Amino acid sequence: MNNITVGFAMCGSFCTFSKAIPQMEKLLELGHKVVPIMSQIAYSTDTRFGKAEDFRQHIEELCGRSIIHTIDGAEPIGPKKMLDILVIVPCTGNTMGKLALGITDSPVTMASKSHLRNGSPLVICPATNDGLSASAPNIGKLMNTKNIYFVPMEQDDPQKKPTSLVAKFDMLIPTMEEALLGKQIQPVLWVDGKAVPTENL
Repeated sequence: MNNITVGFAMCGSFCTFSKAIPQMEKLLELGHKVVPIMSQIAYSTDTRFGKAEDFRQHIEELCGRSIIHTIDGAEPIGPKKMLDILVIVPCTGNTMGKLALGITDSPVTMASKSHLRNGSPLVICPATNDGLSASAPNIGKLMNTKNIYFVPMEQDDPQKKPTSLVAKFDMLIPTMEEALLGKQIQPVLWVDGKAVPTENL
């Protein structure tokens, strides 16, 4: 994985921005070009985790380019073959549901649709409170969709949030390396910070 152009799309799981942005920084440190993309909610919403303007400014300074944050801004990604790989970090249950149903009503879903038309890899880094409930069918469908790959994930708080799934953000780059080879990194499911042993499945 040398000197590639990475589309780095962010959805509104604001509590995981502190995990997502360091992965963007790592990609840049490795010499890759990063094209930032944000959903409307991620781009414009202030939360207890930080102000939207602060996040936007930091990301644009890191990447040295403006954030794609409109549907019409994301549409040329495919026709112009702008990216080698697209990652959605974090990817909410809402966005996974739209991708599973072919709904294109946000910059992130448009970027995904446009990018996938070229047969190029899309990596999903999920963060959703309903990963083991309402979003579970969508995750399963996307796992079975050509050119879509998942960062390994685990329950982040099984006692208080038993249906919540969050990706292991530090495995984004290894997942990307496998995805560029057409492979899903394994294992995908982790428990207590460890890969689930195959003998337990």
